Amino acid sequence: MMAEERKRKASDEHINTQAKRSRGGGKKWRVNRHAQSNSNPQKPEGNVGLSPGDAGVWATCELGREGKCVMELKSLFDEYIERLYGAEGQGQGRSHEEHEEGSPSGDEDIEAEIKRELHGMKKPASRKLFEHVRLDIQCVMFFRTRKPVDPVKLVHAICEDAFSLPGQKRTRWVKRLTPVTLIGKATEKGVEEVAQQVLAPHFHFDLDRDHDYDHDRNEGRGKRFAIRPTIRNHNTLTRDGIIRKVAAAVGPGHKVDLKGYNLLILVEVYKNICGMSVVPSDFEKLKRYNLSELFDPATAAGQPSDTSESNQTSRVKTTANLPSSSGEGEQ
Repeated sequence: MMAEERKRKASDEHINTQAKRSRGGGKKWRVNRHAQSNSNPQKPEGNVGLSPGDAGVWATCELGREGKCVMELKSLFDEYIERLYGAEGQGQGRSHEEHEEGSPSGDEDIEAEIKRELHGMKKPASRKLFEHVRLDIQCVMFFRTRKPVDPVKLVHAICEDAFSLPGQKRTRWVKRLTPVTLIGKATEKGVEEVAQQVLAPHFHFDLDRDHDYDHDRNEGRGKRFAIRPTIRNHNTLTRDGIIRKVAAAVGPGHKVDLKGYNLLILVEVYKNICGMSVVPSDFEKLKRYNLSELFDPATAAGQPSDTSESNQTSRVKTTANLPSSSGEGEQ
């Protein structure tokens, strides 16, 4: 009898436990949330840091060499920023050392010196004048620059040295550099706003006050210019539309010249942002700022450079009604 009662009691306890589990009354299974999050990582969206108001340098490289290209450019930019901008290019966080060198001596000044040291310790470290911005696109990278760095001046200095001393090869994986003076939104209004700011120092002047300007012959300070857009991962703006907008922003007194331009306007559209810069007339002489061709001119002469990019920069003529400018642009 005792054995039967024990069996009946154990059976009743088993039934109660099963009922609790079915009602959710038992312990829940623990979920490894760390493993769950790693199984479906979120991909970065947008431009991963690029935003209107930025300036910097686009760079291209061979597929799979992005990491090595970034390391080369960090070293190269460090050297040239120090050369072009001196101590200012190395950062603005040296006030602590300067205070130490010029600090007065004596027991009465110990307290003041301690205060200066504490102030220097609390002061946040200064940011470098350039930084690499990660992008979700292969073979292309971007370096954001900060004032006083001028991206056009920086890239031009690097390419001039490469042209003058091709035997002193400084980079192996870097291909083309493209300076960007200002970035805005990749909309028609955004293109107009960026163009007004970027083009003003190069093209905008008062014809009535310019005594060197010949109104009858339409000559003087007027520039010969060309426009060259490049579009990546974007399908809203068209090349013809960009050319018309930029040419209209150039203003009167200037002429389009696809081969003999004084200034070349570079327009870089990537996803939802648009960058623009104005480069001098030696752009073709400096191999369109392609370091791989500048450092190895023999190879560049035997084969076309960057066929994908050369297709993007094919020349296109438009017939839009532009104020005081012909409807031609270079793409």
